[in-house]
Amino acid sequence: MKKLMTVLVMLGIAAIFAPAALATNHAKNSAGAVPGGIGLGKALFNKNCASCHGVSLKGTENGPPFLHRFYHPGHHADGSFFIAVTRGVRQHHWKFGNMEPLPGVSRPMITSIVKYVRYMQKQAGIF
Repeated sequence: MKKLMTVLVMLGIAAIFAPAALATNHAKNSAGAVPGGIGLGKALFNKNCASCHGVSLKGTENGPPFLHRFYHPGHHADGSFFIAVTRGVRQHHWKFGNMEPLPGVSRPMITSIVKYVRYMQKQAGIF
């Protein structure tokens, strides 16, 4: 009986403090906490993609911005990034010319880059 009482007291304490803990965690995430893996994705993006797509993902005179509704996941799914990097892609939304494949960028690297791009798009309110 004493064990049951202890468990019930602990559950009661958890019920009281859990909403505050969840609210605090949400505030940290919405205030700019960066999820794991984003730093690697950012570094890989800067090394392999930023010369055309811009360090801030806003594009350059050589390539389009990823912080644009055209690159919303509902229009360009994550797989489109893999295809563009591994096979290249023909010009279709912008007039920058075709994108050539990037043979030195592996699938795991692309995964990290896409994670970073999606995070930045989310921060920008694109989705």
